[in-house]
Amino acid sequence: MDIESLVEKFKQKNEKAFETLYNMYSDSMHGVIYNIVRDHDIAQEVMQDVFIKAWHKSDTYSNKKGRFFTWILNIARNAAIDKTRSKNFKKSKQNLDVDFFVDIIETSESLDDSTDAIGIKKFVTKLAEKCKKVIELLYFKGYTQSEASETLNMPIGTIKTRNRNCIKELRQMVLE
Repeated sequence: MDIESLVEKFKQKNEKAFETLYNMYSDSMHGVIYNIVRDHDIAQEVMQDVFIKAWHKSDTYSNKKGRFFTWILNIARNAAIDKTRSKNFKKSKQNLDVDFFVDIIETSESLDDSTDAIGIKKFVTKLAEKCKKVIELLYFKGYTQSEASETLNMPIGTIKTRNRNCIKELRQMVLE
């Protein structure tokens, strides 16, 4: 069955068409929503809400304005953004359990094997000491430039310049 007739049946509230479209697009919708909310359970919940909303508002879809996939994708994107703006979502992200951070805290002390997923450590160790410190803080420990500035007791402009120069040097090493 072609997509246009499937969408027409969907607009006529045909449950089989709903199920078929859900199976066709649910993975894509989940991916788009997950990229915004960064939580699989919430993404699943929002995705189901999106399909229900599309079901109830199917009469607003027009193939003259665009593809069905684009229409439902926009609904998904907007629903995910709305979710991230909700008070409950913001509150849930503020109150993360300390256990969530245990592994991060334990492995952020130095340039260790857990941060060497792409083998960059051997190149970083060849950099000058001033570069190692900046790279370690910004990229391996996740510091902001302001935090690195405070930690290293340097002006933020120096951190930014050093970061740019050190990354340039690192890029040249890797590409050689």
